[in-house]
Amino acid sequence: MKKSNIVALVVIAVALAAILSMVGDFSSYETFTTAEQKPGKEFQIIAKLDTVKYKMMYDPIKDANHFTFYAKDEAGQLKKVVFNGTKPQDFERSEKLTMTGSMQNGEFRCSKILMKCPSKYKTDQVAVGKPS
Repeated sequence: MKKSNIVALVVIAVALAAILSMVGDFSSYETFTTAEQKPGKEFQIIAKLDTVKYKMMYDPIKDANHFTFYAKDEAGQLKKVVFNGTKPQDFERSEKLTMTGSMQNGEFRCSKILMKCPSKYKTDQVAVGKPS
């Protein structure tokens, strides 16, 4: 191999390493347990809404940007979730929730919710969150 080819490959490898380090984690999904171990760090958690034991709390007259509910992650752990936004339409009908947020004082503080809703098209998803 020529020296110029080797130099080009090294430059490409360094550039890829720099890009990957800037991107950070690649949206891996975690559990409430992982989020509890690193409070304040933002995680994505896939969970199901639990309305059997606990009720959702949303009073738009009192505070339209405060919605609480309970969700069970894929490991089966149930946690209180606080979403600082309005309650999404048809939230009760969602099959799965992908939530972005962090643990604070034993609660999952959610900044963004992606809902997978049941329908004839299994890939329908609705995203709800604060504008960036």
